[in-house]
Amino acid sequence: MAILLENLTIPRATIFPAATLSPIVGSISVSPISKRREVVKLPESRGLKISSGRSSGSVSYNSRLVRRSARIVAEAQDTAVVVAPVTEVTWKSDILESDTPVLVEFWAPWCGPCRMIHPIIDELAKEFAGKLKCYKLNTDESPNIPTEYGVRSIPTVILFKDGEKKDAVVGAVPKSTLATSIEKFL
Repeated sequence: MAILLENLTIPRATIFPAATLSPIVGSISVSPISKRREVVKLPESRGLKISSGRSSGSVSYNSRLVRRSARIVAEAQDTAVVVAPVTEVTWKSDILESDTPVLVEFWAPWCGPCRMIHPIIDELAKEFAGKLKCYKLNTDESPNIPTEYGVRSIPTVILFKDGEKKDAVVGAVPKSTLATSIEKFL
């Protein structure tokens, strides 16, 4: 199966994340202005964003100048891990015995709202670096801890201080809500 993208120029050396195009698992057929078809192999990945609108300038393709009508923007996912994972094995040393307050995000890979809150947790980890430790616990891999702390819905963010549960926020909430909760215990 192939998709024909009219009036879109893709430089030969471009590599695109393609998992969001799961029906097109092999290739995309591109028809530049020259109407010649070329196949661009797409590596397996997790994100491809097609941004409509005008782009500045034009690109050279096969010694011709062609205007771009859409841009393909690759978004990096899971590349810069700011928040460390925690498991049942490391729970006691990382969370309960921590000398600083700890934020733990309970999540699962299949959870859409969890993916929405990941960047917010990453930003908070950067903002409160040195004052707060942040961890992510995959509830599929470590099911006993969520049960112990009464986590019935994900994403759930729990704040711990001196080994005790101090506050819990359930759902994909705005950054300001989490920041307010954190500041109470710093």
